Order: sequence, then structure tokens, then C-alpha cells
Amino acid sequence: MIPPEWLKFAPKPNALKDDQKWNVFLSYRSVNRGWVLNLYDVLTELGFKVFLDQYVLKPGDSLVQVLENGLEQSQAGVLIWSNTTKDSEWVRNEYDTILSKSTNDKGFYFVPVKIEKAPLPTFANTKLFIDFGDYPDGPNGGDLLRLVHGIVGQSLDGDAVHFAWEQDEAAGMEAAKITAAIKNGRPQKLLQLFKQGSLPWKTTASLACKAAEGLIKLGNEDDAIEMLRQIEKDFPKSIRPQQLKALALARRGKDNDLDEAQDILGELYALNHLDPETLGIYGRTWMDRYKLSGKIADLRQSRNYYAEAFGRAPDDYYTGINAASKSILLDETDKGKTFAEKVEQLTGNKAVPDDYWRTATIAEVLLIQKKYKEAADMYQQAIDIAPTEIKSHESSWKQAKLLLEKLKPPDDERKLL
Repeated sequence: MIPPEWLKFAPKPNALKDDQKWNVFLSYRSVNRGWVLNLYDVLTELGFKVFLDQYVLKPGDSLVQVLENGLEQSQAGVLIWSNTTKDSEWVRNEYDTILSKSTNDKGFYFVPVKIEKAPLPTFANTKLFIDFGDYPDGPNGGDLLRLVHGIVGQSLDGDAVHFAWEQDEAAGMEAAKITAAIKNGRPQKLLQLFKQGSLPWKTTASLACKAAEGLIKLGNEDDAIEMLRQIEKDFPKSIRPQQLKALALARRGKDNDLDEAQDILGELYALNHLDPETLGIYGRTWMDRYKLSGKIADLRQSRNYYAEAFGRAPDDYYTGINAASKSILLDETDKGKTFAEKVEQLTGNKAVPDDYWRTATIAEVLLIQKKYKEAADMYQQAIDIAPTEIKSHESSWKQAKLLLEKLKPPDDERKLL
């Protein structure tokens, strides 16, 4: 439930006219569905009639016709923008369509939203975007209040402006505390922050998920799983807690943990939540399965999920490097090198300050290219970036060890790695 302290500043939906069915039309790509569902939850709780295709479409419907009708019968349109949409012909068409409607219909409001630190293309630079780049799981902070006001075409009054800035500052401070606790290797601090739970923690699941992910990085899977179970109760429609719980279970690896993790991911897959995170964690669990079974079919399944994720989101270097490495392990060397080349175009070949995974990915690319000394140096730089993230190091080390067994470098260079 949205806290009353926040609700009192939120505007009511505009009354629907006879030819209108929806207060707001949500335009997005399927890979961003988890974020969009969080926005949908907030808006519906505020009383808005929200057009979201997966809740409107019925078997046999024409997708294009339903979308056109939904937009035509809406008072406002929100376009969700991320790295996965920046080169999409779809997003250009949707942007032009919604912008045209807002230009021709002065009662229609267009609110573009960024959910990642993605640069805008030339055609979109003329429109002011609301930037949720600091909230990867769903909207939060003062910008969530600004978004709701934008949907109804209202400016924030003085009290609402003050409250929005307070929420921006509060959410930013809480996020910084979480980051510091992870960097300093203090899982108990993360648990304390979660338990105290100030207003930004109660508005959406984003901060709690950030804390749970930190616990996973620090190797505290038991605490992470318990935290995520509580988050699921508080935000039952949020996708991110389910993904993180599957990851925590897979990393813990006790008793039936792997089966439970695959149950979660299999259900998300069947429900068409095919974002890189779901597919990437699913691929990881099939790799875990392969380590237990030794069956090449399990290894191939792992590679195929990573490859599918990379194909759907070609800017996602995490799934790309895993598709590359699993291809090498399958003795599909050319395919592995091709994936690695695409990843290198995304990451570059220089260590990235404060970014462990990007730097470790560069090291893995160098390893696949058999540049062993350079890879060893890059792995060390990655470790120096995040020395407390033991589980992150362990994950990188296990993958590197498997690659070394396949690549068979000279002993002196193997020792460096």
C-alpha cells in the first residue's frame, strides 16, 4: 500500500469523457515489463484506469488495432525508454505517434520516461524526459510524484514541490547508505536499513531490492532470501524480488534450492517476462545444473538462454559474455569469439572505475582472446574495485577456471590468472 504521507500530494485522475476508456496509455518494450508493472501498480492504486497491453489483449485480437484503439481512447501517454529501446524502430514510431497525438489534441498529455542512463537520440532531444535512472526496479522519489502530475497535466503546488524534493533527497540518501554498506562489507547495516524502512522504502520495491542484491553480493544468501520474501509480501506484483530470490537460491545451493530457483524462473519465462535479468539468471541455473549432471544438454541450455537474452537486449554485456564463454565450453570457438567481439564493442578494453562487473567482463573477453597476462591484470583491477564482494569474485573465478581448462594456457600464464 502506498503510504498516506505520499498519497496526500498525489492528484486525482481526470474524469473520463464518453469517448475515453483510459486515463493513461503505457508504451514499453517487453524487456522492461517488470519496471512497467511497478508503475502500473502505483497508478491503479491511485485510481487511474491504465492501458497495459498484457491486461487488455485477448486471444485472437489484432495487436496493432488494440494498441491504436487504446491510445486513441486515452487521456495521456507514457513512453518508457531504456538502453534496450534506444536503437529500436518501434520506439521511434511510438514516440512520433504519441507526440503527434499530444500536438493535435491539447487535452492529451505526453510524458516520456527514462529508466536507465541511456543517451537520447536526436529525434527525442527536444522533449523533457523524467529520469528514473536511479530506480531500476520501479519509479520512486519525487520524480514519481512529478510523473503522476504530468499524466493529469497539472503543475505541482508549492507544498508538493517541497515534498518531491524531500523525497528525491531522502531516496538518494537511502540509496547512498545502501551503496556504502555494500562497499564496506556490512550486511548487518543493510538489514538495519531495511528494518527501519523510511518512506522511500515503502513507496516501491526499488530500495529494498538494492539492499537484498547487496546481501547476495556479500555472500549472505540466507538473509537475502528472508528479506526478499518480505519484499514479495509488501510488493506482490513486483518482478525484481522474484528474480533476486532465484539468484540467491542458486548461489546458496542447499538441498532443493536449485529446483526452487528454476521453478521461479520457469514461471516468469512462461509468463513472458523475457528481460535480460530473468533469462540471464535462468541461464546461470542451467549452468549449475550442468556442473551437477555433466550433461552437455544442460550446458547448451545455459548458453541458449544467455544467447536469447543477448539477442533481445544487444546492449547487455552480462548475457553476451556468458553466451561467449558457454560457447567456448561447448567447443563452438567461432561462435564464442563472435559473441566476445560484440561484448568488447560494448565494454571497451579499459578498466571502468567503480564498476566491478564491467571490468571483470573485459577481463573475460581478454581471456577468451588468449591475452592471458592482460586478463590477469584486468581481473586484479576488478577485484580492487569491489574487494568486499566475495561472491562476485567467486562467480568470476569459477567461470575463468572452466575457461582455463578448455583454453590450456602455458603454466606461467595460468598461474598469473
